[in-house]
Amino acid sequence: MLSFRNKGVLVTGAGRGVGKRLAIGFAAAGARVGLLARSKAELDLCDLEIEHGGGTALRIRADVTDYEQMCAAAERMKVTYGGLHVLICAAGVMGPVGPLADNSPRQWWDAMQTNTLGVVHSVKAVLPWMIENRTGKIVVLLGAGAAGPRANLSAYACSKAALARLVETLAEEVLDHNIQVNGLDPGETYTHQTDELLRAGERAGWREMEEAQRVRASGGISAQKQIDLAMFLASEQSNHVTGRFISVEDDWRRLRTATIDRDLYTLRRMQRAPRPVPAR
Repeated sequence: MLSFRNKGVLVTGAGRGVGKRLAIGFAAAGARVGLLARSKAELDLCDLEIEHGGGTALRIRADVTDYEQMCAAAERMKVTYGGLHVLICAAGVMGPVGPLADNSPRQWWDAMQTNTLGVVHSVKAVLPWMIENRTGKIVVLLGAGAAGPRANLSAYACSKAALARLVETLAEEVLDHNIQVNGLDPGETYTHQTDELLRAGERAGWREMEEAQRVRASGGISAQKQIDLAMFLASEQSNHVTGRFISVEDDWRRLRTATIDRDLYTLRRMQRAPRPVPAR
């Protein structure tokens, strides 16, 4: 396991799901972890698990949709831990489930606010310190919504696809500041969102239902695989990797020494159709 001793790592959405798993993993590797979530009960439980494992954590109750709260969270990290070396953006919601024609516009937009604008707020809050200190790693959880269409989950899919392009764009903006930005696909994994899909029943569609049932039965991708990839992207081993969308199921370990093709692990590009030849 890589060491992150004395590194300040802020994890949004740390109260449950993949965010909680990553927070516990980084704490076990010696990081000083900021646990950020809206639920006090979930924060307390995660903090207790980290404490029992001998780790160090700071509970920060905040909402990623509130920019002022995120700025205050970043300031607490700097004051308490002396720096903010890594940002893990794991806060997210499923949004309305069902055909777009039946979705509430307000609920649809609320999902975009949390999943996409929440990442923008988080990044803007931490970038000043990273730019000033010429160091930083930003890892954004993307998931299947960025890799392809998700029928009956339009808000979720659109928000994650938008994040994939945000990762690529931001990576170029901060390249000269020695800051790397990447997207992480945690794979099929059992979280509270799996249960949301199962409760939605027919509104989710038979494909999503079958997949959710399979993931609940198997547990999905192991937490350790997710932690390993997140730590690689947050470490100096990946200083040459930025603006990428990498899955736990990719052969990402070869990236430690490999030269990366410009378009590899990027948001899918549309192929231009050839110009028609004028009829004679």
